[in-house]
Amino acid sequence: MAKPDPSLLDPKRYPFTCEIETRYGDLDTNAHINNVALVSICQEGRTRFHRASGFNIGSTGVSAMIVSHTIEYLGQGQHPAPITVLGAVIASGRTSQTLAQLLMQDGRVLAYAQSVIICTRDGKPTALPVSFLETIADWMLRP
Repeated sequence: MAKPDPSLLDPKRYPFTCEIETRYGDLDTNAHINNVALVSICQEGRTRFHRASGFNIGSTGVSAMIVSHTIEYLGQGQHPAPITVLGAVIASGRTSQTLAQLLMQDGRVLAYAQSVIICTRDGKPTALPVSFLETIADWMLRP
């Protein structure tokens, strides 16, 4: 993925936000939050986004699968300040959604990520949950 469009780095466009604490173990040898830790923070942010947005599929026999995840590292994070994870759906289809995430710390952008997530049942793509589709407009990237 090329450097993201600057409009995607505007936190006001994202309907979801949460804070995730950093840990000392997240640091690399240069005392920055390491890239693997940022990927893990993206994953936790996706989980919280889906819980908040009603994309709860665990008890329905439907699974979610990441088929693409890209991340652009745009700044350096420090310990112990928490990382703010913002999220928004930027596209959806019958069986998939694309989630954009912005990771920030102390008002600075650390990373921009996009994940394409598909729903599956018995190993085959299946429709996104109706309950999620009914409210998806609330979770889309704002103009």
